Amino acid sequence: MPLTTTLSLESNYQEPYEKQKVIELKDVCLQYSINESPVLKNIGLSLYENEFVCVLGPSGCGKSSLLNIIAGFQKPTTGEVSINGVKYSKPTREIGVVFQKHNLFPWMKIKDNVSFGLKMQGVAKKQRESLAEYYINLVQLESVGDLLPHQLSGGMQQRASIARTLAANPKVILMDEPFSALDAITKETMQQHLISLWQKTKKTIFFITHDVNEALILGTRILVMQSNPGRVAIDMKNPLNQSNKIQIDFSSKQFQDLRTYLISTIKNNGKDDRNGY
Repeated sequence: MPLTTTLSLESNYQEPYEKQKVIELKDVCLQYSINESPVLKNIGLSLYENEFVCVLGPSGCGKSSLLNIIAGFQKPTTGEVSINGVKYSKPTREIGVVFQKHNLFPWMKIKDNVSFGLKMQGVAKKQRESLAEYYINLVQLESVGDLLPHQLSGGMQQRASIARTLAANPKVILMDEPFSALDAITKETMQQHLISLWQKTKKTIFFITHDVNEALILGTRILVMQSNPGRVAIDMKNPLNQSNKIQIDFSSKQFQDLRTYLISTIKNNGKDDRNGY
């Protein structure tokens, strides 16, 4: 179903020259063996300061593989990845990751989980305790610092995981479907928490999701990937989220048109079927 001409989109993303480029991928390819098809091919991508980039695409299109390369967990077969102009191919403290599962240490209190990364960095005990308290308060978990992860709800566990990532003060936060296991009400609450945190911290966020609504709610920029091989098919600004708004009108024609377009593009494996765009 094509979009009506009342909706203006930028499919060819224009670089925001007033913002600093944080992450850059140049001609990144990933292929596990010469007898297999490439997982990712010719990925060229830049992430800028204070962007919230949401990534959509069909299952198997390489979204998580792309995240793992940006995180430094996976080395690309060819191409290069850089942060602030410096090439890297292994994990760096400048990039934090929040996974689908909270990944908290079950034997540690929440405050100790949040301060763990700081301890590994050699931060003095008094300072890391202060920072842990600050970030626990920032995610509104001030009453649970002395509890263990199993004593928290799923949403609270993810907020603690986000606090731990924020406490390490990375430049970029990568999130791999962090809310997919939550119920609808908790998921909506977590989305609002994350928008508020992003606005307060000014971090660059790279967020993988299968939920088109979630991408439209959260992202200032939306990528749609195609599969066989995995590549970025659509790279567009999200016109619903360019003014730091918390609430989006789900009943609006603009929201419905965008949602229809993105779902159609994903079903067509990243092919843009709009008329005149």
